[in-house]
Amino acid sequence: MQLDTTILDLFRDAAGSVPAYRRFLAEQGVDPAAVREPGQIPLMTKEGYHLRFPLPERCRDGRLDAAAMVALSSGSSGRATVWPRSERDEEPVTARFAQVFRDGFGADRRSTLAVVCFALGNWVGGMYTVAACRQLSAAGFPVTVAAPGNDIGEILRVVGELGRHFEQVVLLGYPPFVKNVVDAGLARGVDWPEYDVKLVLAGEVFSEQWRDLVAARAAITDPVSGVASLYGTADAGVLGNETALSVRIRRFLADRPEVATKLFGDSRLPTLVQYDPAARLFETAPDGTLAFSADGMVPLVRYHIADEGGLLSYPEMVALCREHGFDPGDGPELPFVYVFGRSLFTVSFFGANVYPENVTVGLERPGVSEWTTGRFVLRTIEDEDRDRHLSVVVELAAGAEPTPERAALAAGSIRTELLRLNSEFANYVPPEHRTPRIELRPADDPEFFPRGVKHRYTRR
Repeated sequence: MQLDTTILDLFRDAAGSVPAYRRFLAEQGVDPAAVREPGQIPLMTKEGYHLRFPLPERCRDGRLDAAAMVALSSGSSGRATVWPRSERDEEPVTARFAQVFRDGFGADRRSTLAVVCFALGNWVGGMYTVAACRQLSAAGFPVTVAAPGNDIGEILRVVGELGRHFEQVVLLGYPPFVKNVVDAGLARGVDWPEYDVKLVLAGEVFSEQWRDLVAARAAITDPVSGVASLYGTADAGVLGNETALSVRIRRFLADRPEVATKLFGDSRLPTLVQYDPAARLFETAPDGTLAFSADGMVPLVRYHIADEGGLLSYPEMVALCREHGFDPGDGPELPFVYVFGRSLFTVSFFGANVYPENVTVGLERPGVSEWTTGRFVLRTIEDEDRDRHLSVVVELAAGAEPTPERAALAAGSIRTELLRLNSEFANYVPPEHRTPRIELRPADDPEFFPRGVKHRYTRR
């Protein structure tokens, strides 16, 4: 009942103060005065709301000039979507960082060098993380922020010159990139044990095997408390975070796939985080995807982000663990949200959303389109060393031969278009990982391109 009241309060406030939201409700035939329960409020989407109304009208009182900063995310066409932020918008995000740094790393009492390894610039990850870490410092945490961005050489230089002056070093970035940093450090003789490393990760779902591998290479003695993942969106920043409790539960479920499948309805192991319902009000849509409500300069009321996932209360989760003979131990009594990743139509790679539309253009270029059908499967794959790669399985035209030269042509063409169309890809993905791995398959290949079945351009 309390959560319903909070959503209704946010709804009424937005209906009264946000010009675009008033127009949106009128188009939907919704009279704000007649709404008595959240289910009467229409779902808000990026396409149906944010891309349809002018940016200032989506701000409170129609004032874009009240924003302290803006962040950008690139869509499938490369067109940027702008997300204005006020200083108040940073508060719930900083609270999630504070929980990780305090409860997981003891950074409220240990001197900490926070090294931001996200791409810097307009993109939401880097600058938002810098702001949150600086807020921790302002709140009394002995945290010093360095922001080399996604430059491995500069990151290692910062760690080498400054790390020994702090009790611990925290690397913050996208999982595959942070792994690259750790591996590059080992290759260059970095003594990771000297720095008591911790990791804060975001943007990718990773396995518990991956967590153990990277923790071992970075000399993290306790991967449960020393590696924490955040769940966030460009739309609203951080929505939830891993805690030691959620990690213990996830590791239990990783060893019990039959229990995980029963719980999540899927054989995949999702990201599992806890969230504060006082700041982010999650709900599940009828199709099994997520929506949430959050206050801010651009209020989000029942905003349908369409990430696949679901919700579990704290009592439900603890009871399920104990029912299967596992005591998860103590932790924050907050609800859980589980997330399988981005939507069915994108692949997340080094934190960048890679869209099938970008790949399509690459296969339509002269020199490639003559011997392909235009169908493909986009995915990420993990090699034996647990490094991730962008993979594109391409369907050959009838009678076309799969030659190494053609695979190289397709890879180069797709890479060119990704860099041209997708600013996140160009700025998030390190140069050595930008060329996709191409696998050429014959027409109507039964594994990837079966006849008579609606084709899906992405696969996990």
